[in-house]
Amino acid sequence: MADYSKIQVTPYASALGAVIGGVDLASVDDDTYLEVRRALMEHQVIFFEDQHMTPEQHLAFGRRFGSLNIHDFVGGMEEHPEIVEVRKEPEDERNFGGAWHVDVIYLEEPPLGSILYAKEIPGIGGDTLFANQVAAYDALSKGMKDMLDGMTAIATPALIYGTQSTDWSKTSSMNSSPTATAEGEVEHPVVRVHPETGRKSLFLSGKFTPRFKDMTMEESAPLMDYLFAHQTKPQFCCRFKWAENAVAFWDNRCVMHYALNDYPGQRRLMHRVAVNGDRPH
Repeated sequence: MADYSKIQVTPYASALGAVIGGVDLASVDDDTYLEVRRALMEHQVIFFEDQHMTPEQHLAFGRRFGSLNIHDFVGGMEEHPEIVEVRKEPEDERNFGGAWHVDVIYLEEPPLGSILYAKEIPGIGGDTLFANQVAAYDALSKGMKDMLDGMTAIATPALIYGTQSTDWSKTSSMNSSPTATAEGEVEHPVVRVHPETGRKSLFLSGKFTPRFKDMTMEESAPLMDYLFAHQTKPQFCCRFKWAENAVAFWDNRCVMHYALNDYPGQRRLMHRVAVNGDRPH
């Protein structure tokens, strides 16, 4: 474990995660930024309590880590298109992010990470689960690792945002309709190497990665189903209970997440900023 002089780092769960203290995200100096980045690499998802940021300060913190992503299918705030309002109103039945996934894995260069800021939370429920994909890979047998290391997955938004969608449902965050523009495909390694830590992790994302290269969905399904179940075993996961003004920052290159939809009739509002990443290899 690294020594820190600017921040306090308290492990959150055995699988992944840490709570970071001594930081005001509205104003982060260079030395503090470097330690926060190191904590992110070490713990994969980091949590901050009782933060007070304007949208401009939220964006400025995100830009410390790189340029910011503008979601291609979910509109951002009018004045700040890089900020997606992840919003569920009391009348909404579905929520945004309510399945295990990697953020926009269907891009050629998926995000480095996402920074989610709790603005309004329900009185009970609305936790987020995170799954360590380095640990998921490490737990596989040598034979499975050897096979997966040479495989490629097809990533596409078609089954979620496209006309092929089988479970599209409007929410307050996703206030559009299936679109024919969401049909593109990209190739990503099933096992990616982290560009900063060098660690290997599984890099699959449910319906966003429906098949392997040169295989049909039907042919891919048995192995895909096994891997999807393996990726989110309890021993690889932590569960974060939100408080108002809390922030979660996860490494999208090696972490999956799942926003629980267990607060019917209540409102939940989060602001999400995603930092652009690189091409997986």
